[in-house]
Amino acid sequence: MTTAPTTAAALVELDDVSKYYGNIRALEGVSLEVHAGEITCVLGDNGAGKSTLIKIIAGLHRHDAGAFRIEGEDVSLANPRDALDLGIATVYQDLAVVPLMPVWRNFFLGSEPTKGAGPFKRLDVELMRETTRAELLRMGIDLRDVDQPIGTLSGGERQCVAIARAVHFGAKVLVLDEPTAALGVKQSGVVLKYVAAARDQGLGVVLITHNPHHAYLVGDRFILLKRGVMSASHTKDSVTLDELTRQMAGGSELEDLRHELERPSAP
Repeated sequence: MTTAPTTAAALVELDDVSKYYGNIRALEGVSLEVHAGEITCVLGDNGAGKSTLIKIIAGLHRHDAGAFRIEGEDVSLANPRDALDLGIATVYQDLAVVPLMPVWRNFFLGSEPTKGAGPFKRLDVELMRETTRAELLRMGIDLRDVDQPIGTLSGGERQCVAIARAVHFGAKVLVLDEPTAALGVKQSGVVLKYVAAARDQGLGVVLITHNPHHAYLVGDRFILLKRGVMSASHTKDSVTLDELTRQMAGGSELEDLRHELERPSAP
């Protein structure tokens, strides 16, 4: 197992974190670091513990053991608002958008600016439109029309809007839950480009994925989970894509399976 030497305090650090649901072990002894301007990839199959890890970082669930630190301070988040207040934004695979509302309205959903006072107080629609257009362009996203319903965008475009929104509202850490899982090759490439753009703006990114090829394209650190336990930890310069893929696929277990599935030799 390889770990990276660090000098600056991590934006987010999990140290030997565990989570139990009664007698069920969801996570045990998991450690990771998220640094500004870096992407930490968490890889694992279904049931590996990726969702539980997201929920701990996002403030949905509290960890039962180990230490959870944000910028060097021990924390125990009570809810997602605590995480947001500390600069952690989570973009889930099933994006929380209102499909029939325009892009700009979804961009500001829950944080709408207003103008006027008293009975004349109203939404500042023009500001929201212009800000949405400018923030998307700043991330390199050139939408045809921010007035179009967000439901008319492709899955990749919706992911990119969610990333730009998190950057605009001051996120320091961006947690992405399988952002390319339901996308084709071209759309996956578009999303990964904007993940890299968020990194280049100084955010620390946690990329949850089951695809080692996508992870290796953008990742700086790699954590592999297997049945709730951390099976490996690597930095980009300490592992090849082939080795990462082999470990992700099960390594020796896959080799054993290959032998089991071989055709028997003809007599």
